[in-house]
Amino acid sequence: MSSMFTPDSNLELFFPVDLIPAQVKAQLHPDVHLRPLASTDYHRGHLAVLSVLTVVSDPGESNWLAQFRSMRAALNTYYPIVIVSKQTDQIVGVGCVFIERKFLRGLGSVGHIEDIAVDKNQQGKKLGLRIIQALTGISESSGCYKTILNCSDDNIPFYEKCGYQKKENEMAKYAPERPQPSARL
Repeated sequence: MSSMFTPDSNLELFFPVDLIPAQVKAQLHPDVHLRPLASTDYHRGHLAVLSVLTVVSDPGESNWLAQFRSMRAALNTYYPIVIVSKQTDQIVGVGCVFIERKFLRGLGSVGHIEDIAVDKNQQGKKLGLRIIQALTGISESSGCYKTILNCSDDNIPFYEKCGYQKKENEMAKYAPERPQPSARL
């Protein structure tokens, strides 16, 4: 079976690949590849993997690409990564860290890990652990004084294995339902 895998050099990547810690990439199974999100990942199942977390509506390729470009324009802020199967060139894991700049702690920064998801057929292969390690490494190499995330009680043991500890509580207030915005150009 010939591989359809697309090398990084043929992709428009969200951020430079060398920001992903090499030691994390070295620990991956040789059948998968860890890299920044690419502008063509809409077609590699990016939204399908995210649907492991919650209901994901498909905005269409042009709106997905507009969001990709809008987020990428906020330099040194968003770092979305994916794990791709080398056999299928499809995404099997995703995650993102975004950097919040602060006025406290000597104008410090905090890394927020979001949207960690692994395809149900790929769970149990340490892909989630590698995603967390990569995002934490990006956060720390960006100078963040801490990296935080929110999770359900069921996921606390997993994140503790990743070196995180339970601290404080999360609060949320959801905005009232409103119509979906049209594509931003």
